[in-house]
Amino acid sequence: MTYPSRSKRLRVSGVDLRIRRQPRNSVLETRKFGSSAGFTLIELIIVATIIVLLAGLVLPQYIRQGEKATAKAAKAQIESFGTALDTFRLDVGRYPTTQEGLEALNQKPAGVDRWDGPYLKKDVPPDPWGKPYVYKSPGDHGPYDIISYGADGVPGGEDVNRDITSWER
Repeated sequence: MTYPSRSKRLRVSGVDLRIRRQPRNSVLETRKFGSSAGFTLIELIIVATIIVLLAGLVLPQYIRQGEKATAKAAKAQIESFGTALDTFRLDVGRYPTTQEGLEALNQKPAGVDRWDGPYLKKDVPPDPWGKPYVYKSPGDHGPYDIISYGADGVPGGEDVNRDITSWER
């Protein structure tokens, strides 16, 4: 059995020329432009919806982690103050009074002889929410109380507004 030739012979001025035909299933003939090229609007809307749903699930978790980290930073600062206050007590024989406050850890209070500070490397920072810590000595829960009133700056509250104290672990 012989197959039809894909080329045609043409004789021009005594020279044989072969003209090759394109096969019927060529790439140019089968390529269609239209519904199969690119993404449809429906597909783009579905992908955008999925992204929005995932962001709605992940973003609140991310925000809660930031809030927990802020509360942990306040707790760490309060513990650092506790260590400095204990060193102050060892040197002076007592904790700073409420009037002297936490500033007594960096500046020698009047009438104190054996002060060997500063007991903190830097000035007393505000709490992570930018408000001053509350110091009371003698405290209601021990020799001293240190309190951060949380994000709202008022006693009590829950979540980010919860008070961070020196006597709670």
